[in-house]
Amino acid sequence: MLLPFTSETYSQRRSELLKSVTSGLILLLGNEEVGRNYKANIYEFRQDSTFLYYFGIEQPNLVGILDVEEGTAHLFGNDIGLDDIIWTGQQPSIADLGAKVGVEHTADIAAAGEMLQKAVQQGRSVHYLPPYRLRNAHKLEQWLDVPLELAQSNASIALIKGVVAQRSIKSEAEITEMERAVDITAVIHKALMRKARPNIQEALLAGIAKGTAVGMNGDLAYPPIVTVNGQTLHNHHHHNTLQSGQLVLVDAGAETTSRYAGDITRTFPVDDTFSNQQKEIYNIVLDAETSVIRMLRAGLAYRDMHILAAARIVEGLKGLGLMKGDTNEAVAAGAHALFFPHGLGHHIGLDVHDMEDLGEDYVGYDEHIRRSKQFGTAYLRLGKQLQAGNVITVEPGIYFIPELIDRWQSEGKFTNFINYNALDAYRDFSGIRIEDNVLITENSSRVLGDPIPKTVAEVEALRSA
Repeated sequence: MLLPFTSETYSQRRSELLKSVTSGLILLLGNEEVGRNYKANIYEFRQDSTFLYYFGIEQPNLVGILDVEEGTAHLFGNDIGLDDIIWTGQQPSIADLGAKVGVEHTADIAAAGEMLQKAVQQGRSVHYLPPYRLRNAHKLEQWLDVPLELAQSNASIALIKGVVAQRSIKSEAEITEMERAVDITAVIHKALMRKARPNIQEALLAGIAKGTAVGMNGDLAYPPIVTVNGQTLHNHHHHNTLQSGQLVLVDAGAETTSRYAGDITRTFPVDDTFSNQQKEIYNIVLDAETSVIRMLRAGLAYRDMHILAAARIVEGLKGLGLMKGDTNEAVAAGAHALFFPHGLGHHIGLDVHDMEDLGEDYVGYDEHIRRSKQFGTAYLRLGKQLQAGNVITVEPGIYFIPELIDRWQSEGKFTNFINYNALDAYRDFSGIRIEDNVLITENSSRVLGDPIPKTVAEVEALRSA
């Protein structure tokens, strides 16, 4: 399957990537099929996103090589025989696939190894990206004599930076694909808001999310979070039964056939309406999210937006008597992280955490803005200045995590900012997160996709319909 771009698009992308290194070969490894419990029973195949970006072919067992000095692109893969055709049907030849994405030089996989080994013997550099699958690490060991334990650390920093620079800026065609992903995601979230009721299992809602994505010719971009335990940030269990008085946190995003992702979170009551306590916390989170979105534009450091969100949360919690003291001092000290212990957001694109396999610090930070070591802010995946064409998530939250509250209280942490006694009424609250996907422009920003109910009034109207 090919991405919905022209062969010229892929050729231009590869030509630009060639400029990221001075000499040698650039090796881009596709993924292979992986057995779930035996070889023939495979996990659903997912092509490597960087390979997709430069070669566009959703098919296993492919390798791409760019020759920097010659300015040429090579595609390697094995044509299938009759035994395979019986099971899979006729498939395009490697030469046909290459022609569709602007690659003239094609050959079988064995030729890739020979080309790489020859380059090593000649003393030429071979640039590759950090492998996240063991089979690709084995290829590096076989073809480049890179020990498995050094496969990650020996990856080309220049190539990583070149890929990040390109993939971070989304073209109009890519933005269109991401709009489609968010539109499917909107259907999912609205369906779950309508369906959720007391005595319904989380598993049913998770199944609706999966079925909706597949039924709209897509899939889920990541395992969905559908939980009444929203205080557990990455809760992928769906064993609970919804009860009156609880909140449901849904973090789910669709992936289109092009593999571009959406990543949206909504939180809503199991009942038709929020309780007063739920509404108060919800509106603080909503204020933090919308305050950031109103500010977003190219040139702003996203770390500053994280601090802005944290400050809005502190201000709101002070109004409820849960926090106290100077807001800026509380945020600088990290006291807000008791309630907001994660980062504000990240890049999104072909990966839901875009290019995370290349290293978060290369994707989200640079020589000007380094990652914080402070609890909470250290989990911010994106801190550097935003550029026009970035697509990012904005996802503040407030969580009441009993284990964290007890630990900090026993240690006497931030007693000048946190009213621990007032937290007893919130121990069973769970958590609230609100998340949208936002395109950065020169002077502003735009939330992608069809609107998904977000204000209290909008959520309650859909819940009561």
